[in-house]
Amino acid sequence: MVFNIPVTPLVWVLGGMSLLVFIKDILRPPARVEAYLKHLWVYFLVFTVAELFTFAIAVWILAAVCFVALREYLSLVDIRFQDRWGLWGAYLAIPFMAYFIQVNWYDMFIISIPIYTFLIIPFLVALGGKETEGTVFSVGAIDFGLFLFVYCTGHIGYLMLFSTWVAVLLVLNVTVSDGVAFLLSSSGKRPWSGNVIKYLISIPITVVLSVSLIDWTGIPWHHSIIIGAAIPILVAVGRYTMTFIEADLGIAKDYDHLRRGRLINSSCSLLFAAPIIFHYMRYFLT
Repeated sequence: MVFNIPVTPLVWVLGGMSLLVFIKDILRPPARVEAYLKHLWVYFLVFTVAELFTFAIAVWILAAVCFVALREYLSLVDIRFQDRWGLWGAYLAIPFMAYFIQVNWYDMFIISIPIYTFLIIPFLVALGGKETEGTVFSVGAIDFGLFLFVYCTGHIGYLMLFSTWVAVLLVLNVTVSDGVAFLLSSSGKRPWSGNVIKYLISIPITVVLSVSLIDWTGIPWHHSIIIGAAIPILVAVGRYTMTFIEADLGIAKDYDHLRRGRLINSSCSLLFAAPIIFHYMRYFLT
């Protein structure tokens, strides 16, 4: 699908977000909001680069985001020193995934991590040492991180092959869902977790937003309505699930300051939404 899409809105959005990030010391937002703004800025940088320059550069910026997120996650997991070969294998999977996206090799992209990397990681972990206790945990922890923070995020890159504005639509709707939930939250702990209703309230807004961007995304109106309604639900599922994972990793012990796991927390809402929306698009619109 080829669309005549204006670039100017992305430039303005990126400029506005750059200003917010620059004056954060004056605004002094909560740590979780500051981290979220930076994470959002990176995604709009990716989208703007894809439109102004080349898709290839944008994909490799996204690969860098995957690397940082995976490294942050693995730094919080109790991985043994002998698992270092498994860690190297996990990191090396990222450039391969980015290359598959860049050349539009869908068949290889879709099986590279679920099959090949999933099977290689246990071999590399076993290769690293003779201590057997903890092997299952190490393999599971590494593969789990790859699936969440590399494979799921990689689907955003593939969405940009449909159109940059399709990926923009996803990120904007996820941001709206998070924003509404945050504004409706009480002053208690974990304002982005728990009550699913806070996310469902944003459905009318995300539906209107999806329909209003039809001329830029090229998505038919009835599919735009479905996507707009589905994203807040997927965000709620992702946030609720990741709440337990964050608690296990010790990220949310001091949630107001969020000294650890900032990128993980900021990524939660996209991890479930990106692959499902991508495959919906691929099944119904290609």
